[in-house]
Amino acid sequence: MGPPPRKSRAGIVIAVVTIPLGGLFVAGFVVNRVARAGAVVSGAGFPAAEYRLTVPKTMLSGTHRLSQDASGTKDKEIIDGGYDPKVRDPKPVVAQYATADSATDPGVLAISGMYGRFKDPADSRRKMIAGAQEGDGAGQAVPPRDITPTGSDITLTCQVLTSLQNGTKVPFPMCAWADANTAATVAVVTAATALQDPASIDLDRMAETTLKVRAESRQPLH
Repeated sequence: MGPPPRKSRAGIVIAVVTIPLGGLFVAGFVVNRVARAGAVVSGAGFPAAEYRLTVPKTMLSGTHRLSQDASGTKDKEIIDGGYDPKVRDPKPVVAQYATADSATDPGVLAISGMYGRFKDPADSRRKMIAGAQEGDGAGQAVPPRDITPTGSDITLTCQVLTSLQNGTKVPFPMCAWADANTAATVAVVTAATALQDPASIDLDRMAETTLKVRAESRQPLH
């Protein structure tokens, strides 16, 4: 008997489409947990509210189109409340984008974040990255590491996770940023990365992609 047939690209694409409904939005669950916690915080020492996160119709210079905006759904209501004294006035933003035109390498991009006032952005960033590993079927393939892309003063934390799809672990990269007003995780799955060895996925490139998402979604409040 010969080796089992290699999974088809079409099959991987199906998995790509379904991942955001599970593994990729895990970070959104964590965001909402922190958001509930921050809703009861009071006190001084928080930065001024100057920026918000938006959900553009397209992302990455138009290569990805909005396919789902879950920011206003009741998904957050299923998350247990908590308490985080370092977060104030949070508002969740959770959205999914699909490649606009890419028959050769279809994929999705998911952003799970919030905007408000964050006393300790690095702590918020770490919590989102850690929480992304908690979802059903989620696993860690490459541990988190901090990356500061060349020419940027923004430090991101990036990792490679896996999502269990029909018995197959599908890898995808994820990065998180946090600043005084915005915090989010960004995950990207393509047919190409879904077939890669997790260790070979380029997290530096993912960090640069995440900075582009940040630039397109983070806007002044006024």
